[in-house]
Amino acid sequence: MQAWRVHRNGEPGEVMRLEEAERPEPADGQVALRVRAANINFPDALLCRGEYQVRPPLPFTPGVEICGETEDGRRVIATPALPYGGLSEYAVADESAVFAAPEALDDAEAAALHVGYQTGWFGLHRRARLRTGETLLVHAAAGGVGSAAVQLGKAAGATVIGVVGGPDKARVALELGCDLVIDRRTDDLVAAVKEATGGRGADVVYDPVGGEAFTRSTKCVAFEGRIVVVGFASGTIPTPALGHALVKNYSIMGLHWGLYTGKDPAAVAACHEELTALVARGAIRPLISERVPMKGAADAVQRVADGSTTGRVVVLPEGAPR
Repeated sequence: MQAWRVHRNGEPGEVMRLEEAERPEPADGQVALRVRAANINFPDALLCRGEYQVRPPLPFTPGVEICGETEDGRRVIATPALPYGGLSEYAVADESAVFAAPEALDDAEAAALHVGYQTGWFGLHRRARLRTGETLLVHAAAGGVGSAAVQLGKAAGATVIGVVGGPDKARVALELGCDLVIDRRTDDLVAAVKEATGGRGADVVYDPVGGEAFTRSTKCVAFEGRIVVVGFASGTIPTPALGHALVKNYSIMGLHWGLYTGKDPAAVAACHEELTALVARGAIRPLISERVPMKGAADAVQRVADGSTTGRVVVLPEGAPR
């Protein structure tokens, strides 16, 4: 089979190699899957760099989210068990990490439903307790993780302010349903949020970026607001000024969604049911900006790492349904 493999850590475009490899065999408690579509996530770039929370042994295959097919023909979504990731023709996954793919989504869309939307749902509902009528500020609103949070925020009845970089991404964020879009390159984010909220600020901030995005968020978060730290796509991990959080009376909460798969798998399964219901009624749908062939995977992972993509970029193995 063909599989992208990483033999040394570095930038995805430099260290990913498309090779012939042995088909992985499932261990006890695992299932074998034919990959129908593999969604690219920022953690795939971190895995290549050796900077992710999990460091699989070299060589490994990236790809943490797929739509696949079981040996008995069921169409499923799964998080593959590393080192046999999804940027391959075949993968393996723990039985507990396999869920039915919603019928309303095609393979590429189904491949992009799990990680980003589960992260958004847990961040907004489990951690921040987002309420109807509140204002949600989403950084990188046109990206894969951000676009999911925008849709989930609107589905929850929130007013959603999206932060993007550039006019093209601003158009995407508006199409996703943002009530207001702020271009961080040209707009004063803090002033714009305060003006839009009558001086109150954002009740919930969803931050997959870190760095300056986090710093600005602390200046426009509301009284009793909640900042959900999801990741650090900027490459800079901020150091919170806890005295500032005390004086302004806001909360900073981290979200590592992967922990729930081990500590509360029932909650993950319940979330999947909720997401499937939201898909069925048309409230959410993954934004697929590109469907690329297997040979383009390394370039696609690099572009996701560089922040030059919008929505989701999905890899379709040779012969996979389109």
